[in-house]
Amino acid sequence: MTLDAFIDALPKVELHVHLVGSASVPTVLELSRRHPGSEVPATEEELRRFYTFRDFPHFARVYQAVNRLVREPEDVATLVLGLARDLAPQGARYVELQVTPYAHHVVGLPMRAVTEALDLAARRSLAEHGVEIAYIFDIAGEFGEEAARITVEHALQEPPAALVGFGIGGIEQERTKYQDAFRSAFSAARAAGLHSVPHAGEMSGPETIWEVIDGYGAERIGHGINCLADDRLVAHLRETRLPLDVCPTSNVRTGQVARIEDHPLPRMLEEGLYITLNSDDPPMFATTLADEYRVAANVFGLDRPELAQLARNGVQASYLAEERKKALMNEIDELLRRDQTT
Repeated sequence: MTLDAFIDALPKVELHVHLVGSASVPTVLELSRRHPGSEVPATEEELRRFYTFRDFPHFARVYQAVNRLVREPEDVATLVLGLARDLAPQGARYVELQVTPYAHHVVGLPMRAVTEALDLAARRSLAEHGVEIAYIFDIAGEFGEEAARITVEHALQEPPAALVGFGIGGIEQERTKYQDAFRSAFSAARAAGLHSVPHAGEMSGPETIWEVIDGYGAERIGHGINCLADDRLVAHLRETRLPLDVCPTSNVRTGQVARIEDHPLPRMLEEGLYITLNSDDPPMFATTLADEYRVAANVFGLDRPELAQLARNGVQASYLAEERKKALMNEIDELLRRDQTT
């Protein structure tokens, strides 16, 4: 089969994608027209220009503007179902979707209403699109102690049925002012049985990665691309097999990497690090999960067995039930076997 056909057929999981950032252009336009008067454009041409980011802080401001369009439980469900609809044709079977409860809190949505919308959308995503949804609750790091408190309260008091993890995103340089609050939040979440999956090492150096390892008990790390600046950290990540959820196009679009050809993913693989491939905020970055596999093949030179290994990494690093992991691994192996014998 052609490379494109192989990539589309490859069973995949998406471990690093954000609820609001997953909204396709038609979905954002629908929300913008549903809630007029926002700074988000209501035409496709203007919206695509709006998604041209100067740097990460500018991206964060645009993201927050779109966030403010999510004002009703129906808006939350619309985003989840839109993601499932978009992922299904790409061979995606399972997604761990990052949700930022604080963003819904500040527009007045009650915890219970958000949770009911997430539960409903997860059921419909599986029934209508064949995509299983799990959730990660994510602290908006630059909003400090209040964001940490609200996120923990929602996770512990009104969790959706499919909540599996607890994370932190946003501007990494802002975290140092609130480290005690963030450490406490992760401690409470982990005590409740949630997995620790923070962002780190995207826009700051190895020290942020060490902080989430030592202070947050990280079990998987979002991005981690700047780990290569610290040989001791690279050795630790390799020896512990701590997964890094890498999103190449995202890093270029937010200015963390100058060109896709300069992305550190190939060297991270050469160093023996445990890498999963993800899309982050796909419509905002003009990518898809399948397109990230195409980048890995066409830009980084990975062959089909190596692409299949990235897909296996994602399955193994996920919080799927073991029997579901085994079934997906078998599907990946069978696709590779068929491809190599035709």
